[in-house]
Amino acid sequence: MVGVTGAWYLAAAGHEVIVLERRAEPGLETSFANGGQISAGHAEPWAKPAVVPKILRWLGREDAPMLFRARADWAQWEWGLRFLFECIPGRFQQGSRALAGLAAYSRECLQALRKETGIHYDEETRGILQFATSPADLEGLRSHAEAMRAFGVSREVKSAKECVALEPALAHSHQPVLGGVYEPRDESGDAFKFTARLAQLAAQKGVKFRPGLSVDAIEATGDAVDAVRARGSQVGERIQADAYLVSLGSYSPLLLRPLGIRIPVYPLKGYSITLRLGPAEAAAAPRVSLTDEAAKIVISRLGNRLRAAGTAELTGYDTSINEARCAAILRRIRTLFPALGAIATVDNWAGLRPATPNNVPVIGRTRLRNLFLNTGHGTLGWTLACGSGKAVADLISDRKPEVDFRFA
Repeated sequence: MVGVTGAWYLAAAGHEVIVLERRAEPGLETSFANGGQISAGHAEPWAKPAVVPKILRWLGREDAPMLFRARADWAQWEWGLRFLFECIPGRFQQGSRALAGLAAYSRECLQALRKETGIHYDEETRGILQFATSPADLEGLRSHAEAMRAFGVSREVKSAKECVALEPALAHSHQPVLGGVYEPRDESGDAFKFTARLAQLAAQKGVKFRPGLSVDAIEATGDAVDAVRARGSQVGERIQADAYLVSLGSYSPLLLRPLGIRIPVYPLKGYSITLRLGPAEAAAAPRVSLTDEAAKIVISRLGNRLRAAGTAELTGYDTSINEARCAAILRRIRTLFPALGAIATVDNWAGLRPATPNNVPVIGRTRLRNLFLNTGHGTLGWTLACGSGKAVADLISDRKPEVDFRFA
């Protein structure tokens, strides 16, 4: 998604764009089955003081919302230590301020793009409700909502009755909802559908997509990139351009490291389950996008499907599916929505989020004058994609971006 939105806005700015895509089409990796939320009103770092004691309680639990699998990998340990540093009081506020502005701008860009193109992707514009099922979590949501007002983020505090009025499907939860916070301007939708359809529209604007082509290396001399070396199924080739934009998600640091460019991005594996809804289940499933504070999962309605996603696993570049973690998400869905308990068809998925320790993406220039970055969006790729793409297109076009953000 981040690569395609960047290509779209570059083409709109008048550039000739070539997208190198190693898969058969865009959107088949991290953007394929994510949680579906455009959560501008809930964009903030995972790292905060309150999460440290929770991490300690989660140690050793296979179904824990955050799981650290120690590896002989310095990048993993360095990322983990930097994550703990970001939990220091004051760091969270800095990250929240940076994300709030970019997220609000990105939501505006998405809405403008939708109006301009008429693109559809199972979108829902009913807001996002973050709910609590324990008194401690509810108190945390309330106090946090008050603190976020300083960053221009306005979350409406809701009682249990008001939460159920917003989303009646919660009325039957085996674990009663005690209250929550609501951002009515937030949205949800299918990230893969959006990516695939925007790629089609970009192609109509002249963007050339080169599927099945993996980038092996970036060649640089002095202060500039000369070319990229790429290979398909048969032969390799050397591709040259005036400017180069790296949007390779979790794999971005691997390509940049030989150039001496280090970015704090590490794969944070997340899981999702997708339930196919028949007519009866569709009537009992939620329509408002939800965030479950207790289980740290997000829930989005995508047409005749229900998507639930969450958890974070530091396990390198392993994309295999841990059935235990998917099963934990499914159990939580059946607790919250008992009427969906009989659904047998569930699609499990895992993807690598390109995460920075503070969840703030790396966007902007590098020390090489024609090499640019748009990566590291972590859990906020869908939320920040359009704003990031438009901003980096402005930077490549030598224009000042419209959003106040600390670009690289």
